[in-house]
Amino acid sequence: MTPVEIGAISVVAIVVLVYLGVYIPIALGLVSFISIWIISGKAILAFNFLKIAVIDGVTEYAFATIPLFTVMGLLVSRAGLGTDIYTVLNRAFRLLTGGVGVATVGANAVFAAVTGSSIASASVFTRIAVPEMKNLNYNKRFAVGVVAGSSVLGMIIPPSAMLIIYSFVSEQSVGEMFLAGIVPGLILTAAYIAWIFVAGRLHPPYLGKNIDAADTEPLTISEILDKTVPVTGLIVLVLGGIYTGWLTPVEAGAAGALAALLIALLRRRIDWRGLWAVAIETGHITASILFLIAMASLYSRMLGYAALPNELDAVLQTYQLGFIEVMVIYVLLMLFLGTILDTASIILIVVPLFISLVEGMGMSLIWFGIITVIGAEIGLLTPPLGISCFVIKASLNDPSITLKDVFMGALPFAFIMLLVLILLIAYPSLSIGILG
Repeated sequence: MTPVEIGAISVVAIVVLVYLGVYIPIALGLVSFISIWIISGKAILAFNFLKIAVIDGVTEYAFATIPLFTVMGLLVSRAGLGTDIYTVLNRAFRLLTGGVGVATVGANAVFAAVTGSSIASASVFTRIAVPEMKNLNYNKRFAVGVVAGSSVLGMIIPPSAMLIIYSFVSEQSVGEMFLAGIVPGLILTAAYIAWIFVAGRLHPPYLGKNIDAADTEPLTISEILDKTVPVTGLIVLVLGGIYTGWLTPVEAGAAGALAALLIALLRRRIDWRGLWAVAIETGHITASILFLIAMASLYSRMLGYAALPNELDAVLQTYQLGFIEVMVIYVLLMLFLGTILDTASIILIVVPLFISLVEGMGMSLIWFGIITVIGAEIGLLTPPLGISCFVIKASLNDPSITLKDVFMGALPFAFIMLLVLILLIAYPSLSIGILG
């Protein structure tokens, strides 16, 4: 077999192994190592590739963003900032049509800006938003669907773990990836809110029957400030510091982690035992992502050694495919893989195949990263994998809401994500315009 054929078989083998439940880094590393060995006929060359991939991952300065933003997100969750911002927005919008749903979307967007985790958002807001919407007679599918849909904002609005992983795979600036995610995240948030308003007006049963917002005491100014100032301050500190250039992404992560710790301590939401638990969990997450990045680096080097990206480029040029055709193929591929793989797997498997092709077409790799993350995130809402939907079902203590209800509720939001993705493909400046 030729190196290209071996490379192509290795990609299929990785997808199959991951689908069968093999740990992603092990699938990437094992198949890549064996492929390099087969292509070269020398085990020592495969070991050298592995050594270089691991060393590059460990010594990369930007890698420090991962533990810093991870610990910040964990501390923010323990400090209860997600519940606070939801309470404020809920009181502000609950008298409007679909107001509790709007509050859930808005709170998820804010929570995403200080945690960067879709799974954390899905878990937190399932427990606080779904029961309240059910009490107010919202349609149960809408209740779980709006939580599922808005939870994906955690992987688009910075700081985002997926944007960090993409930046390592593509060798792009983490700071620029963060900045490029702001406007698309806000566009998606606005699109969700607009959908809730329009659907509620045109088809009220979509939201539910006899929605009756119970009378509640309005929050005082001091209560509003107490619940919003901490999270607003964190967002300004982290994203504002990066945008103005005062802080690098690593420095912003450190400053955000310290600020989150101080907030948790001042609110008496954490003790020494809790701090130790946060440190241990941060270590577990950091180690797993480092292993993932190292094996992804080995996979990318294997593809280059097999010349598979160049062969793909040649095939597409043979058929004289233009920008639109290439992007249609890319999006359809991500949507298909999203039904069987998680977001990180899609990014790590697909990006190395297409990145040289996209760069050769003169397109921004920063823009390509936003397209990739949003396209892969649609998979969080689609069966049979749909990780966010499974997290929501697992977080619910309500047998009346089935997994089918969660998937059906999330479907309109997945479609909205697809429309926003098409918009960003048509107008790249929406994502990279903020970079100047």
